[in-house]
Amino acid sequence: MSRFSLYASPLFGPLRRWLDCLPVAPDTTAVAALAEQFPIHVANGQAVRFVPPRADGLVYECRIWDSGEVETRPDNWHDFFNALVWLSFPQTKIAISAAHVSAMQAPGERRSTTRDALTHFDECGIVVLSSKPVLLELLRAFRWKELFVERRAEVVRSMRFVIFGHATYEQMLRPFRGLTAKAVLYEVSEAWLRMSDSDQLAAVDTLLAADLTSGRYTRPRDFQPLPLLGIPGVTPDNEDPAYYDDTWQFRPGRRATAKPAA
Repeated sequence: MSRFSLYASPLFGPLRRWLDCLPVAPDTTAVAALAEQFPIHVANGQAVRFVPPRADGLVYECRIWDSGEVETRPDNWHDFFNALVWLSFPQTKIAISAAHVSAMQAPGERRSTTRDALTHFDECGIVVLSSKPVLLELLRAFRWKELFVERRAEVVRSMRFVIFGHATYEQMLRPFRGLTAKAVLYEVSEAWLRMSDSDQLAAVDTLLAADLTSGRYTRPRDFQPLPLLGIPGVTPDNEDPAYYDDTWQFRPGRRATAKPAA
């Protein structure tokens, strides 16, 4: 399979810089080499390194916090995308790891809902940005047809969708009906949307790192569900307005909606 067909979706955009220079395979060895070329350092100064899984019982996040070592299974798509997200959003990945360590309970206590929320976003998160607040409100209200059909041109012009979750990138290799991400929503300026891709990505990283460690998100339900196949350009099927009549995929909502981002 060619690189173009495998990563054809526009939602692979945040990783495009790396995907274009790597083999069309989950080559974690090649990613480890990139980490040496473009170093990332955790709070204690240790460089992030992608290493094979260890059998010493140390908790995944604690290993990152202590040594900068990110356990990465060889030839594994899930861990391959996790490593690429580290390279693309280093501030946010460091912040999430630190927040996990900070939120860890005493031995024998149940895992906190804050850690569950961090994990949900780490695995399945997406950032939605728009210069038009009304579009963000339509998304929050689950008014899919009004958003993606009636105001489709405005969505294309004034919204951006930036996947963060590495599990979601893996799922995008074979997208399926009902594929949903956990979104945080930000209102931004028109000038913000005109930034270059690299500057925009760096700005998202800074914004997201601060927001995810602010204490705002304490439950997985604090994030906004977003059916990815409804985003214009992700599948040719959604060019037909009737596509959004599928209420199993485009559900009408829930009483408790996601928290608005700062």
